[in-house]
Amino acid sequence: MKLNNNEKILYSRHLLLNEIGLEGQEKIKSANVLVIGAGGLGCPIIQYLTAAGVGTIGIVDGDTVDVTNLQRQILFTVDDIGKSKARAAANRMKQLNPYVKFNIYDFFLSKDNAIDLFYQYDIIVDGSDNFQTRYLCNDASVISNKPLVFGSIFKFEGQVSVFNYNNGPTYRCLYPTPPKQGSVPSCSEIGVLGILPGIIGSYQANEVIKIICDTGEVLSGKLLTINTLNNQNFVLSFEKNEDIKITELIDYDFFCGIETLENEIDFSGLNDDSYELIDIRTSLEREIKNIGGKHIPESEIRSNPALLNSSKKIVLYCETGNRSKQLIKDLSLKIYSLKGGIKKVSLK
Repeated sequence: MKLNNNEKILYSRHLLLNEIGLEGQEKIKSANVLVIGAGGLGCPIIQYLTAAGVGTIGIVDGDTVDVTNLQRQILFTVDDIGKSKARAAANRMKQLNPYVKFNIYDFFLSKDNAIDLFYQYDIIVDGSDNFQTRYLCNDASVISNKPLVFGSIFKFEGQVSVFNYNNGPTYRCLYPTPPKQGSVPSCSEIGVLGILPGIIGSYQANEVIKIICDTGEVLSGKLLTINTLNNQNFVLSFEKNEDIKITELIDYDFFCGIETLENEIDFSGLNDDSYELIDIRTSLEREIKNIGGKHIPESEIRSNPALLNSSKKIVLYCETGNRSKQLIKDLSLKIYSLKGGIKKVSLK
């Protein structure tokens, strides 16, 4: 796909690079890239792919912008709070590069839509924040035969790799089975350095450009780990496991050990005074944001379940619903968990 004169000026610094040049930039313009997630990782990925001139960028995200996102999700402003992340990101990027086409999918990736979406793109970039979506992205990429650029973050540390590149190793070759449910807390539960997703997302965008231009050494069969706290980086090599066969998509919630409790309840169902809310998060989490109710930290409940004594129907809540569900399961409590946690409650 040829560049017009304005694009040649816009991408002039790329054209000067022997590893990209005019031919490489035309490949970038012709490329179709699908980004899963428009959050911490997705924002820098989308921003740099847009600036680089990727011809078509698809954005998949069913979430809306929350004030807590602004610490790291750099495409959004306070004016975007409550808006679709996918749409807000695309609208912002249209101001950066008018030559890029954006396909907006303001819904979450699922086993029902992943294959059809992936077939429409050349490269898939995983900017998700949960294991279910990571395994789904991996399996759908294998079935559709698409390279998958992976990134993940945890507190001060991030990882980057490229899976299924030229039939190379996949995510399952590195992580055959998911961690036990609840053993790896999310960013909303344990925190994350706001700069970290910018670093990791930029690395992911870099891998996309290398794949498109067929230049440099792609992180296939290699896991790059970056620790921003102590400046230690290392690369782990891993081989393809030929015994792993991926032929269909599965129930990824079940595979990752996520159970649906019969006694989960939506916030909208708490419409009378027969329920008593109990916040099991830390004091700091409660101070930042809460929806009322009593405060009894999880550690205290585990030490003394008798603290949950009320004549009303007790509903435990945390940030995402995972900790409250796990607590109820571990202690075999006959009480309710707030479905989706406080994260799913709209605070006006």
